[in-house]
Parts: sequence; C-alpha cells; structure tokens
Amino acid sequence: MPSNLTAICPGTFDPVTVGHLDIITRGATKYDRVVVGLIEVPQRKSPLFTPDEREEFLREALAGHDNVVIDRFNELIVEFAHRWDARIILKGLRAISDFDYEFAMAQLNRKLAPDIETVFMMASPEHSFLSSSGVREIAAFGGSVVDLVPPAVARRLAEIYPPRGAHGLPKEGC
Repeated sequence: MPSNLTAICPGTFDPVTVGHLDIITRGATKYDRVVVGLIEVPQRKSPLFTPDEREEFLREALAGHDNVVIDRFNELIVEFAHRWDARIILKGLRAISDFDYEFAMAQLNRKLAPDIETVFMMASPEHSFLSSSGVREIAAFGGSVVDLVPPAVARRLAEIYPPRGAHGLPKEGC
C-alpha cells in the first residue's frame, strides 16, 4: 500500500450529521490524511447554511483529528482530488438507493480520472437512516435533533426553527 495515502470525503454537509462524522473519522483511521471537501455551491440543492457556517460546523466537530483537513471546492471532484494528490474518493453508503447514484458517479469519475478510486464505506447501523435533509425536516417541524448532529448544529437549527408546541405553534417564551 502506498505511503501518505490521501482520501477525500466530499459533500455539502448541510448540515453535517453524526453519520458524516462517523464515515470521516473511520476513514481517518484507514488513510494518512482525509480531506473533507465542502462543496460550496451544490448543483442539486440549495443549502440551508452558508459555506462559512458549514465549514465552522465541520471544524468544530472534527477538532482534534490531526489527519483531517477541511477545504472548500467548486470544481469537478476529480480535479479537487488531484489538487490534494488524493487517490481515493471516500463515500458513505446508507442504503441501496445511495448505491445507485454513487455507483454512477464513481463510474463517471473513473472515466475522467482512472488514477482515482472510489471507496464505499457502509454507514454504521445506528446511522443508516440519517440524512441531512431528514435532519432539516425534523428541525423544521420542531423535533429534537440533538442526537443526530453535533451540538453547534443543533443549537443553530433551534435558532432557525424554534421549538413548537403540540399544535405546531411556537412555544411561548422561546
């Protein structure tokens, strides 16, 4: 196995979840360096959080992981990988539906850059249901997300979506 192996773990992280953190930290035990690639301007969705907020959430949650780096990008993922001299794209998979999309993307990336491999890591069972969009929806309807996201994200979501009472109205005093 080559020394100094760098993997990139790309995503919008809108917001970062404990599932994302699980994949990143597990990847950090397998590779010499993991570059968390924060997609600044996603093509398929409009983020709730700014790139600055998403980056700060990642930095706070991953503090102490010396071989994890966070960098933003707005280019082809293989160009981002080449910029970091990475030979691995690390992707987490939760379900078969994830695989269908990620398989197609991996094949396209392989066509563009045959020197880069996509490695799929299965989500831990306790995170297999977790998605950023699900977290946003739970928060929007006043549900608790404290076990699903880092504390800074939970606090910010509570500011955006104040807790609601039984009838969907904001709780008094919030």
